[in-house]
Amino acid sequence: MHRTHRAAALTATVLVGALTLAACSSSSGGKKAEDGGTAASAGKATTPRMTVAMVTHASPGDTFWDLVRKGAQAAAAKDNVKLVYSSDPSAGNQSNLVQNAIDQKVDGIALTAAKPDAMKEVIAKAKSAGIPVVGFNSGVDDWKKLGMLEYFGQDENIAGQAFGQRLNQLGAKHALCVIQEQGQVALEARCAGVKKGFSGKTDILYVNGTDMPSVKSTITAKVKQDSSIDQVVTLGAPIALTAIQSLSDVGSKAKVATFDLNKDLVKAVQNGTVEFAVDQQPYLQGYLAVDSLWLYKTNGNFSGGGTAPVLTGPAFITKDNANAVAEFAAKGTR
Repeated sequence: MHRTHRAAALTATVLVGALTLAACSSSSGGKKAEDGGTAASAGKATTPRMTVAMVTHASPGDTFWDLVRKGAQAAAAKDNVKLVYSSDPSAGNQSNLVQNAIDQKVDGIALTAAKPDAMKEVIAKAKSAGIPVVGFNSGVDDWKKLGMLEYFGQDENIAGQAFGQRLNQLGAKHALCVIQEQGQVALEARCAGVKKGFSGKTDILYVNGTDMPSVKSTITAKVKQDSSIDQVVTLGAPIALTAIQSLSDVGSKAKVATFDLNKDLVKAVQNGTVEFAVDQQPYLQGYLAVDSLWLYKTNGNFSGGGTAPVLTGPAFITKDNANAVAEFAAKGTR
């Protein structure tokens, strides 16, 4: 990670640490909800009320996005922002949700660019309408080309390389990298990074992340077919926990390591069922995305000077340090 990136990520972490965490409920994909942020926060803004739309590619039931949304709600509560959250895993439908936000004349838009080409036209429309757009979570290689003001997230290829290097240290020889959504740029970049950093053999396995029984049976079949696989790499906590079941079903001695956390995954790291996890801090991503639009609107600030992303990861969670984040994971914020 470059020195400037480290400094930006550290500053962001210090900023979010001052917040009182806000509670929220999960949302379903494609369903729009308004989040005013009911919890009190230190230094609550007295600036005029503004509206921010957050549009993600979240799939229904994926708990990762609950963490993003909680961070966004915390920032909204502090900044006197009306947060309008919506999501859809279909790139075309996500683009339509962004268009809806433009039509509603919101003050700012925060979005994920998992399929950058699908977002290009609608982001241009937002800019033409005078609405600032920031990116987060997905699209680190494309946010500037798309014309977004700022980006908050993890450089997935670099994180993948670090992941692969850690597998080398653990003595793995044959890794299976499981991608739950083919063509999703952040996920593809993770496995590409793993393959680059890992000195052993890396296979790619595509599964349907919205159908967990199918995920389980697909991983089971692959590991049963190739007994030389000694490492399963997953790109989300629910997929990791399902992979553990698959390995158990076939009696495989392969190990599991993953990207991303939830409270059950942290427990799995603590008890050694999962070797380690890479945390990109989704709560921080959601918080910074909303807060950045408030800062831009009220004071003309933008992080990274419009040229560099603000990195929120990778942070490696292992058995040695899992206890430090366990209490936050239990609250649903890590």
